Amino acid sequence: MIKYDKIEVTFGDHKAIPELSLHVAEGEFFTLLGPSGCGKTTALRTLAGFIEPTGGEIYIDGTASTRVPSEKRRIGMVFQNYALFPSMTVGQNIAFGLTVQKMSKADTKRLVTEIAGQVQLSTDQLDKNVSELSGGQQQRVAIARALVLKPRILLLDEPLSNLDAKLRVQLREQLKDLQRDLGITTVYVTHDQEEALTMSDRIAVFNRGVIEQIGTPADIYDRSRTEFVCTFIGAINRLAAHTVRELVGGGATDLDPNKTSYVRLEKVSLRPSSNSASLRGSVQERAYHGAYSTYTLRSGESTIRAMVIEDGAAPLPEGSSVTVHIDPSSILQY
Repeated sequence: MIKYDKIEVTFGDHKAIPELSLHVAEGEFFTLLGPSGCGKTTALRTLAGFIEPTGGEIYIDGTASTRVPSEKRRIGMVFQNYALFPSMTVGQNIAFGLTVQKMSKADTKRLVTEIAGQVQLSTDQLDKNVSELSGGQQQRVAIARALVLKPRILLLDEPLSNLDAKLRVQLREQLKDLQRDLGITTVYVTHDQEEALTMSDRIAVFNRGVIEQIGTPADIYDRSRTEFVCTFIGAINRLAAHTVRELVGGGATDLDPNKTSYVRLEKVSLRPSSNSASLRGSVQERAYHGAYSTYTLRSGESTIRAMVIEDGAAPLPEGSSVTVHIDPSSILQY
């Protein structure tokens, strides 16, 4: 559906994207993930036709589209700040593209009402000014304005970043449901790892204009190919070489103490399992999160955090001795 073939983007002396090659399948929810300034938004805007690459080719449905004007690519885009017209009503904002195309008033009204329903905007809200809506409702207006033109590709650039945490969780679920129902190919840009993991079919992790890894959320999280991906995605423990040697001495013979080693918090347990190697440690502190607690433990030269599900048991007091259990296969080494 979408193919970046050795795309290069340069701004003056700065090479924002040295060489980008990736493929997005039809109907896929594909996320470009990375820290600020890593090139993900540049890659998105190049696909939209807002930035002309200095090298390479973009293909859409097998057709070279690098020099096709943005308005002829049948791509809908939702910006971080929504880019709505404050002087227009909700309905007028959604209908803007149809008005530019000089569609009849009857067809415009029908399509606007239809798409508003799909994004859970009521007919009463169509007559309101956009300034009267909440941030979440404005986001839906921006999505409706993009979808009403029936694009074959939907691009979303950090569309939830201006919303509070609770609303972000609610809207990302609705956004994913909407994308699944419509079957529209979607490319999503975010720096939020949780958003990427929960919404995506596949993820490309960017670092300084270069893709470090492409894969499913499980691939990215559990089988991080590079140290950058490992440390960028989710919370992680770095294990001291002394701690790794202790695990090797306890039977984890596949581990190399000379490599840099990491283990995710939920892979650390205070209960033994059949495949685990053990370490002696002590409790330094506990952070309560409701459904689980995070314990900070000291074991030799390593400070290790463990995510422990709350099951009604009394919390472990600070200073108490514990046995830390880690399955060696869950340790990532680089």
